[in-house]
Amino acid sequence: MKSNNLISQCGLYCGACRQYLLLKKDLLEARGYKRGCEGCLIRDKNCTFFKKQCAKLRKREVIYCFECKDFPCDSFNRLEENYTSRYGVSLIGNLKTIRKIGVNEWVTEQKELYRCPKCDGEVCVHDEECYDCNFKINPNKLKLKNEGKK
Repeated sequence: MKSNNLISQCGLYCGACRQYLLLKKDLLEARGYKRGCEGCLIRDKNCTFFKKQCAKLRKREVIYCFECKDFPCDSFNRLEENYTSRYGVSLIGNLKTIRKIGVNEWVTEQKELYRCPKCDGEVCVHDEECYDCNFKINPNKLKLKNEGKK
């Protein structure tokens, strides 16, 4: 899978998404889910929930939300508030970073951020858990805490 397939239109790292990890690790049934995801950008018509709300994404006028002249729109701001408060993830911050450093470097940073410190497995942003060893951690909240100490 190409690195850019691991970035959603809204700036979420798909490699840490519950639906992606459940499919990748064959845990759908064990965790009570029916469908997984191979990455938001490659799902086309079965794409992310967010894409359903945006005509420009559906019509492929933009690939990433930051390419839109209306960014951030009201729908995006609601999503940003949800992810910031629930998971400690700023999608606006992610998209600004992607625009600044590029897709490949950002994906490399995200892979490192979501690597389990206990087993080097993959941590799910939504469940705050490593799907390899079940270690509970939220890398984003830990990152914010560490940045506050500087």
